Amino acid sequence: MKTVIITGASRGIGGAMAKLFAENGWHTVINCDKDIVSAEKLAAELAAKGCSAEVYAADVGVMAECEKMVRYVLSRRRRVDALVNNAGVSLIKPFTDLTDGEAERIMKVNFGGIYNMCKAVVPHMISRKYGRIINVTSVWGSRGSSCETMYCASKAAAEGFSRALAKELGPSGITVNCVAPGFIDTEMNGGLASGVAESIKDDTPLCRFGLPADVARAALFLAGDGADFVTGQVLGVDGGWQV
Repeated sequence: MKTVIITGASRGIGGAMAKLFAENGWHTVINCDKDIVSAEKLAAELAAKGCSAEVYAADVGVMAECEKMVRYVLSRRRRVDALVNNAGVSLIKPFTDLTDGEAERIMKVNFGGIYNMCKAVVPHMISRKYGRIINVTSVWGSRGSSCETMYCASKAAAEGFSRALAKELGPSGITVNCVAPGFIDTEMNGGLASGVAESIKDDTPLCRFGLPADVARAALFLAGDGADFVTGQVLGVDGGWQV
């Protein structure tokens, strides 16, 4: 059975990914930082369906915790076939009001978490000459968004990092791709003013908000055999918003 680690997977997009991977026969490690209750509830629901899933709490912004998580998974499963870096935080705030601590936290989780998890798992993947890394970025990483400077910066950094890592790891049989969601109907986006949300919906050719399951299906594709010759790509899941 293949094993996937999904960060920030207690709910929202990460939760949808955990559900879809587990239901498709993957042993799914549901990572979370603080929302352990939601993660354990999800794991229990999956177990009741006969799926294989477990919870591991760790702050992906801390390298030591990432290394410990990967060691734990390898000690129990002996393999990590795919890594989905989904953990992220957002903050809508004018740049002039942003504190240094807030800016550092966004970069530490959104980009630092990707760096840390890749650093922890890549040596294992190289040794096996196989691996799938999927980094969840955002349309805002390429378009930019007012009052979300550090969020956009972190996502842009993740895309550049992913393209470069794909070139470096390709000879080792490892693919590295990004999934870039548009406006997805999640708790994180619930704070947007209704006028802003409706404007985005009106500008989306498919005329609706995305669902967490839409992003999950894209990630599962990139982790599967159908994407064997796909690497260094940014797959937009945005309903055509950036067309």
